Amino acid sequence: MRVVGVDLGERRIGIAVSDSRGCLASPRTTIVRHGDRAADRRALVDLVEQEQAGHVVVGLPIGLDGHYGPAARSALAEVDVLRPMLEAVGATVELCDERLTTVQAHRNLRDAGRSSHQRRRIVDQAAAAVLLQTWLDAGRGNRD
Repeated sequence: MRVVGVDLGERRIGIAVSDSRGCLASPRTTIVRHGDRAADRRALVDLVEQEQAGHVVVGLPIGLDGHYGPAARSALAEVDVLRPMLEAVGATVELCDERLTTVQAHRNLRDAGRSSHQRRRIVDQAAAAVLLQTWLDAGRGNRD
């Protein structure tokens, strides 16, 4: 089953997609937000439908101390709206702790020789890939 990983941000939404076996996460794209949340959500739902994903893992930005700050509350509210839209195209939704995924994504991109300019353009989808790969590695993708 293909799984989509989502890193919700205020300015960008990073997207990663697993292979069809649900073993390997790859960065897919970044949806740049333009102030129209409904259009952003539709773009995400369209991508999930295009990928024929059966599951969507959305990053929950919990604070390092374990507390739910404004970013986590915003992600929870966004998921409340997205869940029925994604379920309508056959995808279940799960939240996953995304602490330090962006830090790890920056580190991975730097280690791969990407310039700071290149990293800024793709870090959101790379963070989504880190989130999704962590989720897959934990065996949570084996639902069949």
